[in-house]
Amino acid sequence: MTISASRGSVALVTLGCTRNEVDSEELAGRLAADGWALVDDAADADVALVNTCGFVEQAKKDSIDTLLEAADLKETGRTRAVVAVGCLAERYGQTLADELPDADAVLGFDSYADMSSHLRSILDGGRPASHVPSDRRRLLPLSPVERPDASGGVALPGHAAEVVRSRLGNAPWAPLKIASGCDRRCSFCAIPMFRGSFVSRRPTDVLAEARWLADQGVRELFLVSENSTSYGKDLGDIGLLEKLLPELTGIDGVERVRVSYLQPAEVRPGLLEAMAATPGVSPWYDLSFQHASTPLLRRMRRFGGTEAFLGLLDGIRSRQPLAGARSNVIVGFPGETEADVAELEHFLTEARLDVVGVFGYSDEDGTEGERLDGHLPDEVVAQRVERLTALVEELTAQRALDRVGEHVTVLVEEHDEDDPTVVVGRADHQGPDVDGVCHVRMGHGTALPEPGSFVDGVVVDAEGVDLLVEPR
Repeated sequence: MTISASRGSVALVTLGCTRNEVDSEELAGRLAADGWALVDDAADADVALVNTCGFVEQAKKDSIDTLLEAADLKETGRTRAVVAVGCLAERYGQTLADELPDADAVLGFDSYADMSSHLRSILDGGRPASHVPSDRRRLLPLSPVERPDASGGVALPGHAAEVVRSRLGNAPWAPLKIASGCDRRCSFCAIPMFRGSFVSRRPTDVLAEARWLADQGVRELFLVSENSTSYGKDLGDIGLLEKLLPELTGIDGVERVRVSYLQPAEVRPGLLEAMAATPGVSPWYDLSFQHASTPLLRRMRRFGGTEAFLGLLDGIRSRQPLAGARSNVIVGFPGETEADVAELEHFLTEARLDVVGVFGYSDEDGTEGERLDGHLPDEVVAQRVERLTALVEELTAQRALDRVGEHVTVLVEEHDEDDPTVVVGRADHQGPDVDGVCHVRMGHGTALPEPGSFVDGVVVDAEGVDLLVEPR
């Protein structure tokens, strides 16, 4: 890479979800194109660019801690500037800047297109004005059908028409953003306020980036958004995802396409049929249940309940009996009763999910939830998190054991550092990062397959949600 003498070096530090990873790689692409050197370690960079997460309280704390650690590098390393971007910066802007004076800038999404100029100004002694937050839902028309080509100057991370992206790792899978924002109004969630209204990327742009990723050696595309089941509604075709899937799986080099974040209330039979019938689409269903008690879900401004959710899972498994299913649930929401908790426990026991994330409710600034009555004491919320987590660990471990004897195809991601005979990867029903992995024992004297290759095997045992596999 040719580096302009007028530029410096930058390290991108990414926190939070895979959607943030896409944003970081787009920022990296823009900066590299403008002559910045991309380095892995913030201690070796002129600028530490921290892409923060602002979703839940722990994520906010992690983001602030990371910014403080980066600021310390100005005393001990070559780092000259620390810049906060991402969801926490977008959400709190000037307030975050006031609380973190050691950060040299707090920049929102609208700064992404000209990030190079901002960083150069900071290194030259300037201090850009901190981002002033606003409700990003108001930046686009209320009606989804009025949004195409209406974004104008509104920054939509991951929505560049051309491929502007530099990979920040070499994993054989990569997130591919198909949409930004959300039109739902869940009473516990602040994401729509700082991510904005739902906007689909045009299929041509998604496919162009998918081909670019395939050329970079990516074998599995991980489709991400705040709500993948809404894809296409603002482009006039709510069934557009079903049409996009076979085009993505048909790209040379792409072996798997995985769809994340499906809203149960919006899952259509046509989508289930397309996911089941399209070769190359992983039988993996990331379903945002959040709870199972119908009255409590109504307070959350959501729909469904145990019966409807079990029916959805039955519909998936009738088409793909070995499909993987995962979800997250919130306990301790205002007004949650013991009966509601018991209903959630009943649902989880019946659902046979492969992975479940359990989160304790905490107020999010500006949401309806913080104004509701019936807030529970922190110790009650903590007790319920502990109780549900114990149940989930038992249930998911049993679900993994149920898979003993299944034939799986494992995408190799790395070699086991502790055992030279084992490679680590994921089967079709396992999502990246948080869903467990497969440990494939190749045997002594066998050449280990390289990351990005596939190994066929049989599940012989399980440890928690991780599977032990012997090659066939």
